[in-house]
Amino acid sequence: MPSKAKHVVPFAQQQLTQAISQLKQGASHDEVLPMLETVLAQLQILTTHDHLTGALNRRSLIARLDAELTRSLRTGHTFTFAVISIDHLPEIMDQHGQDATKRVLQVVTQEASAMLRTLDSFGRIAATDFAIVMPTTWLDQSLKAIHRMKERFTAVEWNDISHGIKISFSTGLTANAPGDSSERMLARASAALAQARSTGPGNIAQVETDLPGFDPAAIS
Repeated sequence: MPSKAKHVVPFAQQQLTQAISQLKQGASHDEVLPMLETVLAQLQILTTHDHLTGALNRRSLIARLDAELTRSLRTGHTFTFAVISIDHLPEIMDQHGQDATKRVLQVVTQEASAMLRTLDSFGRIAATDFAIVMPTTWLDQSLKAIHRMKERFTAVEWNDISHGIKISFSTGLTANAPGDSSERMLARASAALAQARSTGPGNIAQVETDLPGFDPAAIS
């Protein structure tokens, strides 16, 4: 999807122009409808996915988190939310360039998406940060998933992108709590990520519930 994103708008314009032309020439709705449905599907991807990596964009990821909170309230199932940050990405850009950095983000998305379950949601929420909604998952299970992801990243030939690149990521984890909101879960996971990064690259920290005096607004 990332490599195709820049072609979606011209493709949609071409398809719409063709559809209008066919309608003017008397084509039936049945002939034109498949073309319009294809255009709609392509444009939907643009509005819900990050144009560079193909991961869900921030808005879509938060919408998935909101939906999972609603589902959990109904079913009582616990789920976890993770924020992961690629370590030293600004330094990687300085040393290896913008193109290599973009490719790193794309490969991170490809590898994470290939490893995660189909019910998990993976999205890019900031320049160096991704997030994962993991339904029906306890914290200990999500920790195992994060470690599997680390192992998968270790096996990637990052040197194929640019010689000397090494990729690791830090992780903040939290589980849903009674009365939770997406803002509070994102703030807790971000606070856990800050704890992880303070102890060095590649580390994991978790916050199970809001700490006394915890203020989500204090987390940027």
